[in-house]
Amino acid sequence: MSRRLFILATAVFWCGVLAFWLAGRLAGPLPPAAQPVAQPPAPAAERLLSLAEVAAHGVPEDCWMAIDGQVVDLGAYLPEHPSRPAVINPWCGREASQAYHTKGKGRPHSAEADQLLATFRIGRLAP
Repeated sequence: MSRRLFILATAVFWCGVLAFWLAGRLAGPLPPAAQPVAQPPAPAAERLLSLAEVAAHGVPEDCWMAIDGQVVDLGAYLPEHPSRPAVINPWCGREASQAYHTKGKGRPHSAEADQLLATFRIGRLAP
């Protein structure tokens, strides 16, 4: 009895999988207006920020850093950062490229961290 029930349940499962697959194939692609499209932000005038402007944001609640010529605003992110605040807070308002690339211990940040950092970019460091 349990063997027959197992076989029946397996057959019903695979029929359901096949039905979903066929429904997706028969429905076709979404119309162009309904397809999600990742578009880069509109090219606006690049904001140039001096190191003095970055230095004016040197507290953890309003923490800007210059990393590799880019200025990032990390104030909202610091409470979420996995390390102790004492590791990052001294770099608020400063050029922090070396600290970012070595984590102060000779270890680089991950590719995911690099992607996350880009989301906090607010401009470019003025020459």
